[in-house]
Amino acid sequence: MTRPMTGVRYSAVAVALHWTIALLVIVNLIVGLGHDAVPALRAWMPAHKSIGITVLVLTLARLGWRLGHRAPPLPAEVRGWERGVAHTVHGLFYVVLILLPLSGWAMVSSPDRKKPLDWFGVFDIPFLSVSRETAHFGGGAHGLLGWLMLALVLIHIAGALRHQFLLRDNLVARMLPGSAR
Repeated sequence: MTRPMTGVRYSAVAVALHWTIALLVIVNLIVGLGHDAVPALRAWMPAHKSIGITVLVLTLARLGWRLGHRAPPLPAEVRGWERGVAHTVHGLFYVVLILLPLSGWAMVSSPDRKKPLDWFGVFDIPFLSVSRETAHFGGGAHGLLGWLMLALVLIHIAGALRHQFLLRDNLVARMLPGSAR
């Protein structure tokens, strides 16, 4: 039997930003990590770049929202080590959600690049002013950060599944669409 949720819910804006960013990140992980092994995904690389810029903008909006709207407190039943893991994973998410798109943007901003960077073909995005070395570093960092993001997503999903199906504490309902305050 599911125990009643003891915490308050996230706001509708926080829920919308969470799920929009989550969906975009999952699409970009599939394309970004899979495009070498699955050649058909290479055609998605322009969209991958546009999605990355979108994730960066939405993450900055989410951080701005978060500064003015505190996250609901975790229920008292959540153990100290769980709180520590949750805060660490969420903190790392914000760092990687910013650094991953920035590193990709730096990578495609190499002075050798001729093709413009655009947002879904609607408008051009200016390149960052970086050296070849910085662009190369950005490319290496982008790959590593992609794998780190995948690990964070899997840890986050595992935690949500644990709360929903093992602990049955209904904590997940705080972030479900349609359940926001």
